[in-house]
Order: sequence, then C-alpha cells, then structure tokens
Amino acid sequence: MAACVVVTGLVSALALSASVAAQPRRHVTIAAGAVDGVDYPIAGAMSRITSDARGLSVRATVESSAGSVANVQLIRSGEADFALLQNAIAYYAFNGIALGAFAGKPVKGMAGVFSVYPELVHIVVSPAVGSGSEQNALQILEIYGIGGGDLRAAVRVSFTAAVDQLKAGVVDAAFFTTALGAPVVAEAFGSGQLELLGVGPTAGEALGRKYPFYTIGEIPANTYKGQEREVATASVMAMLVARSALSEDLVYRFTKAVFDNLPQLYAAHAAARNLTLQTALVGMPLPLHRGAERFFKEKGISR
Repeated sequence: MAACVVVTGLVSALALSASVAAQPRRHVTIAAGAVDGVDYPIAGAMSRITSDARGLSVRATVESSAGSVANVQLIRSGEADFALLQNAIAYYAFNGIALGAFAGKPVKGMAGVFSVYPELVHIVVSPAVGSGSEQNALQILEIYGIGGGDLRAAVRVSFTAAVDQLKAGVVDAAFFTTALGAPVVAEAFGSGQLELLGVGPTAGEALGRKYPFYTIGEIPANTYKGQEREVATASVMAMLVARSALSEDLVYRFTKAVFDNLPQLYAAHAAARNLTLQTALVGMPLPLHRGAERFFKEKGISR
C-alpha cells in the first residue's frame, strides 16, 4: 500500500512538472540602437538575464534600430515591448513636443522602467573658442543667451564628419551627446589641438529647471588625451521604457531580474556600471510603469 502511494505521488509530480515545462514562454522584444553602439550589448545582457530568470517565463530578444526616435516608434506600434532611449527623446515623445516625429502626436503608451547610464554632452572646441546632439546644443546655447540665429553657421552632421571638420578647422565647436570615454571623442582629441568646454553651475541649474531631463555630470581629467582638468557638463540619461500595456507582474519581474543580476549587466559594457538602485530614477522624465514602481517601492526608492 505504501509503495502504491509513493508511485502515485511520483506520477502526479512528473505530470505536474511536464505541464509546467510545456507552458509557452512569452516572447518580448527589447529595441536598442546600432549593433556597434553602447545600448545594443546592454540590451543583449538584459535579454539573457531575463530569459534565464526563474518565474519570469519570457524569451527576450534584441532588435537593432536607428536609435532613440526609431525605438519610440517601435514602442508606439507595439513592435517592441521594451526600448533603450535617451530620456530627452522620451520626454519629447511623451509630451508631443520639439521633434517633428512627435510634435502634436504624443506617445502616451510608454512608461519609464529605470535610467541606465549618463550620456554626457561633450562640447569639443578649438582652443580659440570661448564659448539628439542638435537639441542639446541649442538648449545649452539658449541658457547662455545664444539663439540659433546668432550663429554664423550651424551644420548637422554625423559624429565622424564632425570630428573631421574639427580637425580640419572647418568648424569652431561640435556637440557630441554620448557615453563617457566615447571612441569618437577620443579620436577628436588625438589631434592634440582640441579641448572640452564645461557648463557652469549657474547655467546647469537653469538648464535643469527649464528641461527636467537634464542633470549635471563630470568628465574626469585625463578621460581623453590632453584633457588635464575635470569638466562639468550637461548630461542626459539612457533609459529603459516599456509599453504601458505590459502587465504589472511582467515588468516587476523583469526589473527585479535585472537588479538581481547587476554584475552580469556590468560585464556587457562599462557604461552599464552606472546603474545602481540609487541612480535608477535619476533624470526619469516619464511616469513609471506600475511594475517598476512596485519594485522600487519595495526597495525604498522614490523619485
């Protein structure tokens, strides 16, 4: 009789295990930027972490894209569930302002999850000069009382082209909004003829009051060749957003999995090391997804 009970229990347990294993895992997509950029490897680490997480039951994949604006469009269309994008772009999109892609067409179907790392505004100038990247440049100049019409010429070019024009002396200054230690800025400094211009504390405070997605960050001395002093500058944040329609439990478990496995995320790219519980909501311009809000409340973190 006892043997019969044991066998029956074993069969039941096996049947239950097979039933659980047979449950389909939900496919979720994380939109990132270019394959050779900063966001793509970070998104890749998130996909591995969350796909392996117990109790989450998702299969996460990463989709390469043209960048922040494209990622918002993927969220809007439902083609992506999560996306990494610049917090300034998230602010413009959610409020339907500034950029042509969003002006008068707010994207309300996305919510904040957490901020990941700072993208510092590198103002690279020739030594003679005393005073999206395009929006950052115009907003910073505005705080100093300089409008677009006050510039003799302003050109919108790729990072690589901007470096070439700086080296050739064709332009006096270039604005690069990118992660600390970015190769493109390092290449510009390789000429030995350029320097970084900082944003002063008064201007920085004014910038933050007018545009709530800005913070002030530091570019430590010797980050780039010949850069002998620390430079304070404006900073935006690369952040993770989610479709608002995703369930609270899914986003809660996704967020928890990432923070439970931060060393794995840090190994993906040096920029990811900026993410901690204490920095997770810095520069957050959107309402939090209810799943993320639940996670941070449990951790005693508030905005």
